[in-house]
Amino acid sequence: MSKEEAFRAQVKKVYRLLMLLLALFIISGGGLMYYMVNPDALDFMSKTETVAFAPIEVDEDRIENGIHVRTGLIDAEGLMTVVNNCTNCHSSKLVTQNRMNAERWNATIKWMQETQNLWDLGRNQEVIVNYLVTNYPPKAKGRRMVLSDIDWYELED
Repeated sequence: MSKEEAFRAQVKKVYRLLMLLLALFIISGGGLMYYMVNPDALDFMSKTETVAFAPIEVDEDRIENGIHVRTGLIDAEGLMTVVNNCTNCHSSKLVTQNRMNAERWNATIKWMQETQNLWDLGRNQEVIVNYLVTNYPPKAKGRRMVLSDIDWYELED
């Protein structure tokens, strides 16, 4: 073997050794990074606890302090009829903000049946209208409440 071939063989050995060291460095660096992210990965003796959560059953028709909790409607005769028929399409807040008399509620229901595909309420219509008129009657106020308890100040020129 000539000197040149011997030198090439030694360079190949050094190259292979350097590649092996580089591969070991990359693998150990990856392992250290994984250990930094998940330090419990190498703890084989620890016991893991399994916590079972029982689902909490919520009564959707619960009434507290005279108020139907899910909708915020007042508990009175006809409440569930209103909940079952009106809150399918509307928020209960929309129903309660439209304070009308019986004539206007009947006209609104008729309009919804003609234009919005509301089903025929039958005898429930009277129950619904009575509930709404009794618990959410029209209020005699303008568009806005009168401003009160405001400390006004004078603008300076």
